[in-house]
Amino acid sequence: MQPLRWERESRLAMTILVLEDDRMFNETLCEFLEEEGYKTVGVYDARTAMDCCYHRRFDLYLLDINLPMDNGLNFLRSLRESGDETPAIFLTSRDDRASLIEGLKIGADDYLRKPVDLEELALRIRANIRRHQGPERYRIDDYLVDAGRYRVFRGEEEIELGRKPFELLLLFLKYAGETVTTERIASALWPTAQEASYGAIRVYVTQLKKLFGKRIENVRGVGYRFCQDEQLL
Repeated sequence: MQPLRWERESRLAMTILVLEDDRMFNETLCEFLEEEGYKTVGVYDARTAMDCCYHRRFDLYLLDINLPMDNGLNFLRSLRESGDETPAIFLTSRDDRASLIEGLKIGADDYLRKPVDLEELALRIRANIRRHQGPERYRIDDYLVDAGRYRVFRGEEEIELGRKPFELLLLFLKYAGETVTTERIASALWPTAQEASYGAIRVYVTQLKKLFGKRIENVRGVGYRFCQDEQLL
């Protein structure tokens, strides 16, 4: 097996949601961003966009303000109220300063006025993703663990892993080579106001073992150990 190591920033499988009701402009944006190395999902109204956000995670939102049925401001407001902190850039043809100020107050990270300079857009996207993402990437055998985005990849494929199993994985990585007690796991995964589930911990460990196999050892009656290479048999 390959040694554990941190990796520098990469655009691996980064996906951008493009919410723009002008279909031709939407397609232009998606084509340009895909040429830049990103994956894109183009949608034309806020309702469809919200449905997409419910079913998958994105690395950045590119949002128009004027939309049919609703607007980009309300869409972003709903996301921020739900705890979604994904970076968001507004694209707007509006001249009124009040709308732009409202967008920034809601939680937008940046904005560009139409007509958009695509090269400037690419620079703004990279800057915003870089600020939010951080350098926490870990290579474990065939897998890339992106701690900043709570994602696991095998090649170009994203591996579905729930939030608590991911938090357990980060705990194992933090104490790689050391025994992590079930009590420490419980306190890390459940706040004091919540009741810990030791049965759930066993389920999460089983999930992680399907990915990392012999790296996770049971320490009988105590907890678990995430092995470094020199500790693997």
